Amino acid sequence: MNAPGPIVVDTDPARLDLAVIHEFLAASYWAQGIPLETVRRSIRSSICFGLYEGERQVGFARVVSDRATFAYLADVFVLDSHRGRGLSKRLMDAVVAHPELQGLRRWMLATRDAHGLYAQYGFTAIAAPEPFMQRHDPDVYARAGGE
Repeated sequence: MNAPGPIVVDTDPARLDLAVIHEFLAASYWAQGIPLETVRRSIRSSICFGLYEGERQVGFARVVSDRATFAYLADVFVLDSHRGRGLSKRLMDAVVAHPELQGLRRWMLATRDAHGLYAQYGFTAIAAPEPFMQRHDPDVYARAGGE
């Protein structure tokens, strides 16, 4: 049996495995039921990071940014089969080191269960959440008829 190959992080959009990304996100707590076309559009409009073992994609992260002042980190995952090996840190190292994401005034993210990981990269709870607002439509994917 062949060895799986080295672990690498790559930002080449042509290398992303849309099926792997969609399957994970559609089952996730934050994007449950997301349609394939929505995932495709989100990738086109973001800086994306694929985590690969050899040629197989085993993780993903996406950053929405103006590349000058602000970034929103989204859709970060490592496949269950590859967790516990420090791969989320490898992925985050690549995200925060990306040359187009340096010198930003603010990064944002939302997480239910990975506060410890993100704290290692300087993320903290919002000290004064009062100025922040959101427009949230939790049923948008269901109405879109997820694929």
